[in-house]
Parts: sequence; structure tokens; C-alpha cells
Amino acid sequence: MKFGARDLRGTQRGVAKSYGMYPNDSANGSRREMLKTVGLGAAALGLGSVLSSPALGASSGLTGATKRNPWIYAFNIGDLQAWSISDGFMKFRKGLEMMYPESERESMKEMLIDNFEPTDFLPLYVNVLVVKSDSEVMLFDAGFGIVKNADRGWLREGLKEIGIAPRDVTAAFLSHAHGDHINGFVNPDGGLMFPNAVIYTTPEEFKFWRQKEHDFSKSRRNPRAIPGLIKNAQKQFEILKPQIETAAVGKKVLGGTVEVVDGFGHTPGHGLFRISSAGESLLHIMDIVHSHLLMFRDPAWSIGLDHTPELAVETRRRVFSMAARDRTPCYGFHVPWPGIGGIAKQGSGYAWVPARNWWMETPKG
Repeated sequence: MKFGARDLRGTQRGVAKSYGMYPNDSANGSRREMLKTVGLGAAALGLGSVLSSPALGASSGLTGATKRNPWIYAFNIGDLQAWSISDGFMKFRKGLEMMYPESERESMKEMLIDNFEPTDFLPLYVNVLVVKSDSEVMLFDAGFGIVKNADRGWLREGLKEIGIAPRDVTAAFLSHAHGDHINGFVNPDGGLMFPNAVIYTTPEEFKFWRQKEHDFSKSRRNPRAIPGLIKNAQKQFEILKPQIETAAVGKKVLGGTVEVVDGFGHTPGHGLFRISSAGESLLHIMDIVHSHLLMFRDPAWSIGLDHTPELAVETRRRVFSMAARDRTPCYGFHVPWPGIGGIAKQGSGYAWVPARNWWMETPKG
């Protein structure tokens, strides 16, 4: 799988014109058409390209004061076109109080300080992967959905920028039923956001949230938040039930393009997904990490949102070991955008290594 490395010398001025950097020149075509052209060209070359940034902005249509500002990054996976779209961000104000074991919080704080990270909150990035083949448009989780908070809910505008309408999505993959993953599949009025999509999720995840009794005895979540979490998941699954198709761990769908991988622990049926094409693959690690630093440094460091912490730790160790050994390209839902990189062994732990983005040309030698 190839990242970065795109020679923009032939298109840089045209792109800049569309962004208004050359006010005396008239731009050819709309900004959206320009983005589509640049994006598809980058994908076809097997190279990466930043298509949009928050400085450009886009009106959401919700209110005059609410803006959505999707970041968009185009790349490819073999013969597949792919985009990483930021759905926004949020801050966990409890910060390291959400991290366990408590005895390790001072070490965690030192690591954050050493890496110039804030210590009074934990940043949460939300990246949505979109993949297109000749016959399918695939979506991997759907983010926050349409909300009034301008810091999140950017996916719809991002899809519009790359020329994909909600009705165009034919297959979607739901890792788990937490709100920042499932809510984007449903419109505020209770309708289907992507009416033509089959939504794949593990049978364990589908069964857990729809049953009458829910065991959260091992979770460190605030008990007062659990009833609302369950209510939201059940509501969304009830709406989405006609679209849901369960796919067990190890199953390959869409002609082998996507394989379901065991990511259990964060939720009872938390799924990861391996996307493959033309000898290349990308492993979507979803929510096995919520920090690009802490959980890689020590897989035993857990966030209080994990349903079964011990199993979540086992999953991280297994996935990290495999990815580091095989040098597997990975995509993370909660690592800094665009969420593409690799996992490297580092001492007794690991490190997230973001894929390098070359802005002007491929380096020689």
C-alpha cells in the first residue's frame, strides 16, 4: 500500500486558484469538481492527496451559524479508491481520570508532557473511511451523524465534496454501537441515512445490544451513563434492522474485499476490518485505541469506556504484535487525521507511526 508521494507541480496552481489564492485568475469549474478530479487522480496513481481542510468550510444547512468543515484525504488500497474524512473531534474533559490502571497515571502524564500533549483533557479524533470499487461504495462506521455541535458531524459534507450521495453507499461496516459510530447511519427524523446500503456488523454486537439484560459489571463506565448508552444503541438498531446483515469474525464479504477481524473487548462484538485489493491491504483498527500515544506505549493501559478491559488489552496485544511483525498498513478511527499509518515495536511496547505525506514530489533515492 502506498501513501503520500504525489507530484502536485502540474496542478498546484489550478488547485490554488479554486481556493482563491490567485484572485486575479478565474477558476475553471467548481471547487467540488476540482476536488473530485484531484481526488480520483490521486487514488488512481496510488498516491495520497489532501483535498480539503477546515479553512475552506461548508454550510451544513442546519442553521446559519453552524458550519461543517470536513478534512478529506484521498489515497488508494490496490485498485480501490479511498478517502479519509474527518467527522470532527471532541475532548474528554476528565482526561487521565478515564485511564487505567490508576497506578500508571503519573507515567501516562509524563508521556503526554514529553510529547507536547495536553494533560487536562484527552483529544478524541473521529475519522471515517470511505472506499470505492467498480461496483461498491463502502463506508466504515458513520460518525456522530447530523448534530448541532459544529465540532462534529462533518461526514455528510465530506461525502458531498467527493461526489458521493447517501443513496450511492451500497455497503457499510459497523464496528460497534457506540454513538460516535452508529448515530451517523440514522437521520434526525429516524430515517435511514444510507437507504441503499447493507450494513455489516458482528452477530455478537447485534445480539448484545438488542437483548433485555446487559452485563456492564467489568466496565469502568459511569453507571449513570449506561442506561442512555443502551437506549441509544437499541433505538438505532431497531431503525437499522432491515439493513443489518451479520458477519462473523473471519468472514469475507464483497468478493473478498473486506474481512471481519476479531476486535472484541471494547464492546462484546467489536469488529475490525481488513480491506484488500490487488495484493495490498489496510487493517482498520477502529476503537482498540483512543489515544495515538498511551495505548500504543503500553497495551495494558486502558480507557474506562472498554466493556471488558482484560479482553481489550488482549486484543491490543494480539493486533499490535501482528501488525508490527507483518508491517501492516493500518487505519485508526481515533488517531489524528488522516488516520493512516503503521504500528512499530518500541521497547516493551509499541508506537503509532503516521504515514508520511509528501506535499510536492516523490523523494529520489
